[in-house]
Amino acid sequence: MDSATLFTKTSPLRLFFLVSIPGAISMLASALYQTVDGVFVGQYLGQTAFAALNLAMPFVIINFSLADLIGVGSSVPISLCLGRKQEEEANNIFTCAWILIVGAGILIGGAIYGAASLLIRLMGAEGEFAQMAVQYLRVYALCSPVTTILFALDNYLRICGFINRSMYMNIFMSILSALLEFLFLGVFRWGIWGAALATCSGMFICVLIFSVPFFRGKTLLRFCRPRFHGKMLRQILACGSPNFLNNIAGRITSILMNFILVRLGGETAVSVYGILMFAEGFIQPLLYGMCDSLQPAVGYNWGAQKYSRVRAIEKCCYSASAILSVLAVFVIALFPETITKLFMADATPEVISMSVTALRLFSLTYITRWFSFATQSYMLAIEKSLPASIISVGTALVFPVLLIGLLWPLGLTGIWLNFAGTSVLAAILSLVILIKMKGEMMKQDGGS
Repeated sequence: MDSATLFTKTSPLRLFFLVSIPGAISMLASALYQTVDGVFVGQYLGQTAFAALNLAMPFVIINFSLADLIGVGSSVPISLCLGRKQEEEANNIFTCAWILIVGAGILIGGAIYGAASLLIRLMGAEGEFAQMAVQYLRVYALCSPVTTILFALDNYLRICGFINRSMYMNIFMSILSALLEFLFLGVFRWGIWGAALATCSGMFICVLIFSVPFFRGKTLLRFCRPRFHGKMLRQILACGSPNFLNNIAGRITSILMNFILVRLGGETAVSVYGILMFAEGFIQPLLYGMCDSLQPAVGYNWGAQKYSRVRAIEKCCYSASAILSVLAVFVIALFPETITKLFMADATPEVISMSVTALRLFSLTYITRWFSFATQSYMLAIEKSLPASIISVGTALVFPVLLIGLLWPLGLTGIWLNFAGTSVLAAILSLVILIKMKGEMMKQDGGS
């Protein structure tokens, strides 16, 4: 089925299942490499290496954030242009974005490689703990020019209607990365740098394989002679800024959390925080995959002025996100010890006790997290970047930092409660934004 027929003729519920289920599986598979990374590092290299991985991870994600800004930021105007039948401009945005992502990978990767040692020392890490974190971070920095395009490639495949191909790419990447990590750590007995190299190798191989149709001209989006212009760059920045700000703000918050945790509880507290992040890294991709995979369809119909269809698609998105989040609450709250031992098989009773408490408090996050997540995705899909950015920055930085101060007397318990408190505030903010924009959201189809 071509993308125009898929986006405009398929019933909203069927469209949701055709697009969101593969999208959710795709994003989950894409995120599983981080979970597998944590499991292998914790099992083969021990608690210090696991803590080092979690200390470096915010900087790894920052390394990918600029590519994500361009990838997501270009996908929205590309979808809108296709909905308006402006194929030439869509191809130009696609080509320019590809060039920008590779260039950003070179610049940001080089900067992070050079600053890695200083960044980790500033976090308060010393000795072997610090050395491992630097090794892990530098491998990602070196490989960023050939790996960062993967995130945008996923979006471009979905825009072209290759929903299943996008899913297969992410599944293949996770399986390949896991096999390589087992080989590097379990067989070759390499250090933590081998874990990073395994993931980067898996990403690069997937880029080589799944970008072939674009270079052969066998897709809806085709490479052309690039024409950079101010309007296009502003569109990309505006549409990509919510995700970019969420990545950057979220990593700033993680860095701040790690800074505090190193001082409040040392490696143990950092490791427990890492377990929470891996739990989030399992659930959030499912939410993101469902909502993000619908953005091309929503953007296409918004560009074609089919507003009632946009609302029908989004109702499916909100409902499914709520159901998934409620299930997550029960799973995390009922199996905290099992989740802990997945990452630290040799965890002491003290670590298990701290982790069980943290996970049960953390599970409360998903009672309301779905609402702000779906709303941010909705705003982004219809090119309402300002409200999407407000939700993004509030959720990732403003609310967590505010609650760090308010919950400080509770010590580590306050850190674990921070997630649920942030989620409630973000849901309230999202509701206010939706109410304020209700008039525009309720537009009738313009003659269609």
